[in-house]
Amino acid sequence: MSTDPRPEAARTFRAASGPVYLVLCSLLALFLLGDAVVRAGWGQMLLLAPWVLLGLWGVYEITFVSVVRVDADGAMVQNMLRRTSFGWRRVRDIDLRWQLLFSLEDGSDLSCYGGPARARPVRRPGADDDEAKAPAGLRDLTEIRDRWQSAPAEADAPITRTWDSQALIALGIITVWAVASILIANA
Repeated sequence: MSTDPRPEAARTFRAASGPVYLVLCSLLALFLLGDAVVRAGWGQMLLLAPWVLLGLWGVYEITFVSVVRVDADGAMVQNMLRRTSFGWRRVRDIDLRWQLLFSLEDGSDLSCYGGPARARPVRRPGADDDEAKAPAGLRDLTEIRDRWQSAPAEADAPITRTWDSQALIALGIITVWAVASILIANA
């Protein structure tokens, strides 16, 4: 899934199922919390909420947040809580195994959980003599390789690895809330 079809714009690649799972699980979480309010009241819902939100946070991290963002200068890969960004001159090779794989100049290989993935070619029923359409993962790989090969000489940003601090802060808040709900329930 990409956000902008123009070749000069930054493109974001994300698993197509991620937003679907997040929306479905968010609706389920809202239903569960609403049901808790109706059946037990606001106080009990506030004691149950951190557990539902912890599950929703896990779904968010596993299915939605992993992403590959490319532009003319380089790429940013986020695999769950870990974020890696680099300029195109720091890339030795780009390949598509089961997932998109960047081989970086420091000798490390970076698998992209949320980027293009290998898939079987699409088969159209009744069109046996037509050629199969190239899978979306291969088309995306070609676009990413084209950006890499046509990168300007200034695209040499260093390889930086950071943590997703906003997600970790949210996890910390939910964890403190869960501990507080245990202490209140046992008091």
